[in-house]
Amino acid sequence: MPIDLLRQVRLLDPVRHGDRVTDVLIVDGWIRAIAPQISAPAEAVVQDCTGLVLGPGLVDLYSHSGEPGFESRETLDALMAAAAAGGFTRLTLLPTTSPAVDNAAMVQWLRSHVQLPTPQIQCWGALTVGAAGQQMAELAELAESGIVGFADGMPIQNWGLLRRSLEYAQALGKPIALACCDLQLRGNGVMREGSDSIRMGLPGASAIAETAALAALLECVEQIGTPVHLMRVSTARSVELIAQAKARHLQITASTTWMHLLLNTQALQSYDPNLRLEPPLGTPADQAALIQAVNDGVIEAIAIDHCPYTYEEKTVPFAEAPAGAIGLELALPLLWQHLVMSGKLSALTLWRTLSSDPSRCLHQPPAAVEVDAIAELTLFDPRHPWLVSGKTLKSLARNTPWLGQEIVGRVIQTWG
Repeated sequence: MPIDLLRQVRLLDPVRHGDRVTDVLIVDGWIRAIAPQISAPAEAVVQDCTGLVLGPGLVDLYSHSGEPGFESRETLDALMAAAAAGGFTRLTLLPTTSPAVDNAAMVQWLRSHVQLPTPQIQCWGALTVGAAGQQMAELAELAESGIVGFADGMPIQNWGLLRRSLEYAQALGKPIALACCDLQLRGNGVMREGSDSIRMGLPGASAIAETAALAALLECVEQIGTPVHLMRVSTARSVELIAQAKARHLQITASTTWMHLLLNTQALQSYDPNLRLEPPLGTPADQAALIQAVNDGVIEAIAIDHCPYTYEEKTVPFAEAPAGAIGLELALPLLWQHLVMSGKLSALTLWRTLSSDPSRCLHQPPAAVEVDAIAELTLFDPRHPWLVSGKTLKSLARNTPWLGQEIVGRVIQTWG
């Protein structure tokens, strides 16, 4: 029976808004004591956790798996190892595999191929057949198969289909996550349209490609009444539209990705294809608005949107690179260093938007940080430096702009 005593750890409790230094006793996977000082049981492994941070296990709203279909990018085993190394105890996969997770058999296949108990792997079921946005999937069958909710992971362009899907899915009681982008308005844009895209000579994607689609979706939600989670919010105007919709009490939640909080169009001066994202990085004004929206609670959650690609796929000119980057092992340390240490976000706000609030967006109870609760926890050292390299990353993929750089902050241990 494992017994861990964490001495003088900084304990973050987003549910109760707690931030304090204390001792924590974990016995056989359960929190058994939280107190200023705890006497160590004889069998306990005692850790001096001065300067370390303990909080509920992180929850990722949406990420991509290479397996099945693209195992050269990422296997399920490597994905789970990366998630655990990044502090995630729950990982929610998009249905963008080959074949797509659009039927009960594929849900069962994923379950049978997950070998480790942690992190907990859950998956979105495709809203449309093949996640192709052309025909509604068998939603009732999927809902009974154990999916967490419905999401294609790609913007649906057929508004009639989308409306019918929202109407039909309403009775199923599952979360629905939708990305907003009008692909015709976006055209061939690969970075956010503006002075930076002109200066860098890259095709620009107008912000209205996102906001026009978002405005139309909000009209649908207001008319139909089906709750929706808004994925990958990336513009200042989107933040305004979401805030206005919430003021009208629309049943929506929203998330942005970690890289849209950390970077903006000025980072693209390197033309690093690992910064080719979808949606593209916003302007400095977009980035500032997203950070403020997280602080204000307009955006409830930070998603990782881990998207692995092989070296060959990403080692091409910027405009030709597929969109996406990995992030499960990098998000917490980089967000902590750049946003918490700079005072842009509080430690409690960051942890809340990476743990308890993503759980709520999934209609799941958040992990409890209290005595006699299951220990679903992450222990993090915000001062630990390490080199991001092929030897230190658990993910099979290496498509990150931080490859070869030293960053500060690393997860020490997870329970869950």
